[in-house]
Amino acid sequence: MVEYDRLIKTKIKHNGFFDFKETYRILFEWLIDHNYDVNEKTYKEVLQAGGAKEIEVEWEAVRKVSDYFRFFLKVKFHPMAMTSVEVEVDGVKQKMNKGQMDIEIECVLHKDYEEKWTATPFLKFLRTFYDKYLIKERVEQYEMKLILEMEEFVAQAKAFLAMTGKR
Repeated sequence: MVEYDRLIKTKIKHNGFFDFKETYRILFEWLIDHNYDVNEKTYKEVLQAGGAKEIEVEWEAVRKVSDYFRFFLKVKFHPMAMTSVEVEVDGVKQKMNKGQMDIEIECVLHKDYEEKWTATPFLKFLRTFYDKYLIKERVEQYEMKLILEMEEFVAQAKAFLAMTGKR
């Protein structure tokens, strides 16, 4: 069985103006640019009274970093009460969205994701020993690297939402 180290789970809340399509694109491209394979697990749109929308999007992004480790990010978008509006930016009208946007990000370090160390109870014991004593520093380095990447991803999302929200 794959060994999971859940490191951090965080949430971004944005209320006001945003461009959902552009936020989606920017964050998706960030993951692709950082060599993640992205799988869209869920995309649901619900039309509410008054023309507002509620959308749920869930991504699972995976990046192999070695034969033993891989990074895993789970990203959930949840715009609520989202309506389309026109905003004037530098004298030019642009279509935007207004509402509340929640983005939840969780990062997990997968160890032995190919399950090479699970065939027997003895191998499972060796894997535990290997993780805790032989490669402890490497595990900590990968955990820190994944946390820093997640923080960069969160900073990118916050900066983009803040930038588009000022329009």
